[in-house]
Amino acid sequence: MIIENKSQLDDFLKGYSSQDSIIIPIQNDENKHPIDDDICLLYIQLMDGSEFVLPINHSESLNIDLPDLDSDTKKFTTDKKYLQHLLPLKNVIDVNLVNYCVKGVPLSLEEISTNAHNFFQMTHYKKSNINKVIPILKHIERCRKVCKVLKTTIERHLDHLNEVYNEDILKDLGYIESNGLQTNEGMVYSEYNIFTSTGRPSNRFGGINFAALNKKDGSREKFISRFGGDGVLVEMDFDAYHLRLIADKINYEFPQGSVHEHMAQFYGVDYEEAKRLSFQYLYGYIPPEVVEINPYFSMVGDYINNLWNDFNDKDFVESDIYMRRIFKSNLSDMNANKLFNYTIQLMETENNMRVLNNLIPQIKDFSSKLILYSYDSFLLDFNMKDGLDYLKKVKQILEQDDKYPVKVSWGINYHEMKDITEKFV
Repeated sequence: MIIENKSQLDDFLKGYSSQDSIIIPIQNDENKHPIDDDICLLYIQLMDGSEFVLPINHSESLNIDLPDLDSDTKKFTTDKKYLQHLLPLKNVIDVNLVNYCVKGVPLSLEEISTNAHNFFQMTHYKKSNINKVIPILKHIERCRKVCKVLKTTIERHLDHLNEVYNEDILKDLGYIESNGLQTNEGMVYSEYNIFTSTGRPSNRFGGINFAALNKKDGSREKFISRFGGDGVLVEMDFDAYHLRLIADKINYEFPQGSVHEHMAQFYGVDYEEAKRLSFQYLYGYIPPEVVEINPYFSMVGDYINNLWNDFNDKDFVESDIYMRRIFKSNLSDMNANKLFNYTIQLMETENNMRVLNNLIPQIKDFSSKLILYSYDSFLLDFNMKDGLDYLKKVKQILEQDDKYPVKVSWGINYHEMKDITEKFV
């Protein structure tokens, strides 16, 4: 049913409020970030197979005002973050995440299309809002194909859904996306993808790889504060993050101060060389002579061996924080060191997600915005009216009772950043 009047809408809402459903939003222009766009159509299929289309902004039908679709029933969708940007709802389950928890990859839904979609996208790719003119019946045809895949995944794998990922992690990453990044050409938005081999999010949208912005070629210079003269960008970087994460795992206690200076004492080299060597050993081969002289890497070596044996016995590795399993069947060409590197990234990601879940509720009511998270750093668009106490609060939360010290820098743009860590001593 294509809903075009109040009577039809009332009939739909009666069934919708009593059944679980699949919701597929169709935005006006798929080249735009959903934060920067509106809904063209909503396709909703109830679990009894009933289909409904709510036209919100389509050229082919009488359009309706978007009704309140919150209910206690479950709503399944292809991309929870995407849906929430367009239409915030509770009780939403990301079916791509369901598949990822079992198979290590998302569903291949982008391959599902129709001849009409392909035609319009090829011939009118320079035009905006193409979905408003693609026939509604063609949207329905595509959505039916998607629903068939989703229903099969739900029936087979729903029990494997990781609830924390579905609720907290997608919500927190969606929050960062919604804040956007100001550039000297206007606001841009990032898009986090957690469906990677280790779960460490990639982050790109609109031709920008936000997870790999070059520090040296000037590409960061265009990112500025939205607060004009009252704002600066502030970055907080974890110090020797991976070394400390593994130390926490193996119960090795670093002394107060610099990790790399501590390591330099074992190697008999300066700070920079110690830093290079430690990361070389952590991500690669640990020579026997290093195991002999450095108790940290002796314990790391034992941990790697135990991890590899456990992985081969169980056929999976499980994360410490959110109990997410990475199955052997989803990994290829594995060896002990490669598995250890996967584990480091998993530790990093989940520790960051845990700290985000603690941080965001405590800062969301300030003017300043958390605008980017990348591996071992967090970028803030800081409104100086929030004061230094705001930055101290963020720093304290990130450091997690001083377990993971951070360095702080700020600048008028993301390229010209100056270290100000000493202001917090």
